[in-house]
Amino acid sequence: MKISEVAKEILKDTGSTYFFLLKIMIPISIIVKILSQYGIVEKIGNILGPAMGIVGLPGEFGLVWATAMVTNIYGSLIVLFQLSINNVYTVAQVTVLGLMILVAHTLPIEARIAQKAGVRLWFTLSWRIGCALLFGVILNFIFTFFNLFQEKSSMIWKPGNTDPTLTQWISDQIIYYIIIFLIILGLMTLMTILKKSGLIERMNKTLRKILEFFGMSKEAAPITIVGMTLGLAYGGGLIVKEARSKGFAKKDTFLSLALMGLTHSLIEDTLLILTIGATLFGILFGRTLLTIILMLILLKIINHLSNKTFERYLINS
Repeated sequence: MKISEVAKEILKDTGSTYFFLLKIMIPISIIVKILSQYGIVEKIGNILGPAMGIVGLPGEFGLVWATAMVTNIYGSLIVLFQLSINNVYTVAQVTVLGLMILVAHTLPIEARIAQKAGVRLWFTLSWRIGCALLFGVILNFIFTFFNLFQEKSSMIWKPGNTDPTLTQWISDQIIYYIIIFLIILGLMTLMTILKKSGLIERMNKTLRKILEFFGMSKEAAPITIVGMTLGLAYGGGLIVKEARSKGFAKKDTFLSLALMGLTHSLIEDTLLILTIGATLFGILFGRTLLTIILMLILLKIINHLSNKTFERYLINS
């Protein structure tokens, strides 16, 4: 195949994946902006306040987590920064909060992408929010029982413009969408190079045993890696593309997105949470170990379901 033909194929795949994501991101971003302007996020935070006691966190952290779930991690860190001006928090507290944020954030967009990729909305939301709370309970118990990381946390992250005008917000969104296009273009180019060079097949052979451990076939390897390292939006977008082109297995789709839901964007998001004073012990090693345990439990449950029950309640047609 000529280079020009390969380039056209890459641009075509990039365009279809990019516009699929835009159709989800743009309307939901607008809705979220409106909800934030009218104080809905703050009300959700107030509701979550008492629940923070379950994971050993102060009630005001409910607003931080609500902001993360409805908007994004950056938005939640702005709220945390404002709270930390007049309050002192321990490394253990910000680590528990950080872990919960890593598991459950940007849910309106990411849950919708998972739904479009083939997983029921109710499962994605309950899976990620429920696991975030469970992770928080377990991590808080470990830190409290062994008296770990009780020293004062140091937040090195400082927000830029914390209250952008509408014009600035629109400008930021446009820049964000341009960056998304460039990332997808880079991913599609990389995937094409890996396929043409035979590296995908070698990667599949290397990761086959690990994926079989989680009940997935080798075809799920490259996309699952993309989601885990770069983010669920990109992984979900690639799953939709693969499903449309050659029929991604429903079980692979479900398990891949379940895994990505708990461990996605392992590089960028982990580094971001480290800047608020969290410890790597909880937000990376703890997150990874707990994810492995829960994925094995989920796999056992799935294997006991009939195909009819599995597709009826967990798979979005």
